[in-house]
Amino acid sequence: MSQRQIPNGVSSARGKLVYLYLRTEGTASLADLQTALDLSQLTLLTVLRSLRETGHVRRTNEGFATASRPA
Repeated sequence: MSQRQIPNGVSSARGKLVYLYLRTEGTASLADLQTALDLSQLTLLTVLRSLRETGHVRRTNEGFATASRPA
């Protein structure tokens, strides 16, 4: 998968936005995501939960990262 390719299981526009941001930045905290993407905490938590449940995003000590990124 190339750096900017979005997995087929990520279908919502917000999910794609969050996924691409994490692929580009590597790891981001919830506050980083809020600031960079101008999304509410509630929206981000919903999107991140969905991405985690489908295995595309994982929780890290620093925040969140795509599942395919090394720890």
